[in-house]
Amino acid sequence: MEGEQAPERSYWRRSKDDFFPEPSFQSWSAYAAALSDTPRRLHDRLLGRSTDAIELGDLRSRSQHEMKRCLTWWDLTWFGFGSVIGAGIFVISGQEAHEHAGPAIVLSFVVSGVSAMLSVFCYTEFAVEIPVAGGSFAYLRVELGDLAAFIAAANLIFESLVGSAAVSRAWTSYLATLINRPPNSLRIKTNFADNFNLLDPIAVAVLVATTALAILSTKKTSYFNWIASAFHVIVILFVIVAGFINANTKNLSPFFPYGADGVFRAAAVVYFAYGGFDNLATMAEETHNPAKDIPVGLVGSMTIITGIYCLMSLSLAMMQKYTEIDPNAAYSAAFKSVGMKWAQYVVAFGALKGMTTVLLVGTVGNARYATHIARSHIIPPVFALVHPKTGTPLYATLLITSASACIAFFSSLSILSSLVSISTLFIFMMMATALLVRRYYAGGVSTPAELTKLVVCMAVIYAASVGTAAYWGLNREGWVGYCFTVPLWFAGTAALQILLPQRRKPRTWGVPLVPWLPSLSIATNLFLMASLGSAAFIRFGICTAIMMVYYVFVGLHATYDVAHGYAGGDKEEEDSRPPVEEGRRIDKVEEEGE
Repeated sequence: MEGEQAPERSYWRRSKDDFFPEPSFQSWSAYAAALSDTPRRLHDRLLGRSTDAIELGDLRSRSQHEMKRCLTWWDLTWFGFGSVIGAGIFVISGQEAHEHAGPAIVLSFVVSGVSAMLSVFCYTEFAVEIPVAGGSFAYLRVELGDLAAFIAAANLIFESLVGSAAVSRAWTSYLATLINRPPNSLRIKTNFADNFNLLDPIAVAVLVATTALAILSTKKTSYFNWIASAFHVIVILFVIVAGFINANTKNLSPFFPYGADGVFRAAAVVYFAYGGFDNLATMAEETHNPAKDIPVGLVGSMTIITGIYCLMSLSLAMMQKYTEIDPNAAYSAAFKSVGMKWAQYVVAFGALKGMTTVLLVGTVGNARYATHIARSHIIPPVFALVHPKTGTPLYATLLITSASACIAFFSSLSILSSLVSISTLFIFMMMATALLVRRYYAGGVSTPAELTKLVVCMAVIYAASVGTAAYWGLNREGWVGYCFTVPLWFAGTAALQILLPQRRKPRTWGVPLVPWLPSLSIATNLFLMASLGSAAFIRFGICTAIMMVYYVFVGLHATYDVAHGYAGGDKEEEDSRPPVEEGRRIDKVEEEGE
């Protein structure tokens, strides 16, 4: 009857239409027709763009219930501590000091910190302007289009899975140290291939426990994170002070045992230690005042964290010779070597607390990534649903955790950390590119000549950055090549500033020194990627190829249907909805709204 409201469906759903409701998947014949139309659809999605309004309105409504706005800048600052300080400093620092950088590991953290801060600025402007749970996926959909957003989304999910698995594996190593046993003693040894032959059921249990807390309430998760992070800060201060008290400056010699090559290779890997800050951007949808809270929370926490990393890594390098550092439990072993055997238990317990908050905040942030990705139908839309009582995305949280648990059960930390680093660097590079596009191109306002100038300037910046990274990889002792590549980068960036007006200014908070800071972010991220070595690129290429297969056979057709008529939601309601044209195409002229 007119005016009568239909009863609300149960949150727990499992029908086919909840996972694949789009017309392309309603029958085998419809799917065959969709596949035959793949080239045209791919071209359409390559040119397709979302808008700020769609990301903030239509996509959010597909979760059916709102996430609760319950976070402030104080919550975000502590979430920044909780998401970043964990396995990265307690494990990766020892691993890289021992194998690649030596005492110069402190410079590796400086390099990574500067690069991460550049990316933080890019993230902050987008998070203030488009405060939704999708983070970089949503931002790239608006500025670079569906295909670029999918590549980012796939890498975001991959980074989320592998990052959580890596931290949970490190958790097991420190638990073994805490009970005075070898780092691998709590794992089950098998005859599988190297790096996959130590099964870790404890890592799986830790992931399950943090997930249970994350799905209850975002605010309760924040309370727990405050308490755990505050205790963690006390442990960190103890490590720094006690480390310098027991320091021996002789351990700093030689300072560059592996040369500059080792410093930058370590910098690319320890970037893993900074990767958690992007989780804060995904919490914008649950923040009271994004325009104020996000810049303070992101920039403030990252500045302090970079200083902490440098001091902690320097204290480690001064306590113990780099050749004697334990790659699995560096700080515990270092205190034991200077006669403070009892301190190893304090450090191990503090590391466990830190890694627990990393897993907890990572679970919260990763689930929100998956939620917004599901809102776009790149993955089944059932994962976009927000629970009406908890205000949290249960389906997305369970998806991320179950996949991470499978990876953590088998894979070693050394394999996982390099994979996470290259995915993180790639996404941050795309974010800097998207920011330049946002500032210098506006559909319906920018002229074709301005678009051409933008493309040329970006091509020069990328060519110079790739050239610098390639020359470094081919000739570590040379310098002549930089005389061409570095001035070329300056020329491309200066041309962008001089020849093009900024067509879109930030409404409240923006990145300073545009285009120089985002252009420098592109260059540093590409340089660090080149320092990772060929093995990381091979794994990255294989994973990306698998992701593209999924996109061509599933994600492309789902997003095409959503952009051209399928509005989403319950199947019973679909016939009554008007067609929805999602976003815009860059080859169409649009009126520029507010």
